[in-house]
Amino acid sequence: MQIPVVRNILEANDRIAAELKDFFGHKGILAVNIMSSPGAGKTTLLERTLTELGGEMRMAVVEGDLQTDNDARRVAATGAQAVQINTEGGCHLTSSQVQEAVKSLDLTGLDILFIENVGNLVCPAEFDVGEDFKITLLSVTEGDDKPEKYPLMFNISAALVLNKVDLLPYVDFDMERASRHARVLNEHIDIFPVSARSGEGLADWYDWLRARLREKRATA
Repeated sequence: MQIPVVRNILEANDRIAAELKDFFGHKGILAVNIMSSPGAGKTTLLERTLTELGGEMRMAVVEGDLQTDNDARRVAATGAQAVQINTEGGCHLTSSQVQEAVKSLDLTGLDILFIENVGNLVCPAEFDVGEDFKITLLSVTEGDDKPEKYPLMFNISAALVLNKVDLLPYVDFDMERASRHARVLNEHIDIFPVSARSGEGLADWYDWLRARLREKRATA
């Protein structure tokens, strides 16, 4: 009796996600769903991106967290719009939560909507929230075997951001191994070694965002 209930939940989520894709497509907004484990640096990456691209793009953030609004306050301090979703223990965002959150944003002239999912390497990968692309962020302090342990997230992501590379001299993380296993799961995944703290490698990440936005606008 449980199987139909689960299927109905997933079908309802996918239906609303499709509505969001149409909505974002009509407005020419690039929607990027950022996923990672807790502490990998999603919010720091967003703070840097919002600050350094703020002069050329209009961006907003839907922040997912279990309880607090700490991350939403951090990204709002950059001047970008931010709206917080507290999942009250839920391990991922759903499309209905994102749909409701978007209603509180001024989408006029918006270029990119970032959706910072709840820190978790399992559940967020299973739910479409209306994004154009899923992005996985993995920090070098977590271990280079994460693509092998959590294959779905890496399999469905368009890009892998390897964060905290400034700490490589102090940790036992094999960049080649992590990249190789990610590409075994997804041969088309784009990989960006970066330090969101120091700014190293972020120029390529910014170029990737610019290119995806141009592509979306060209096909709209």
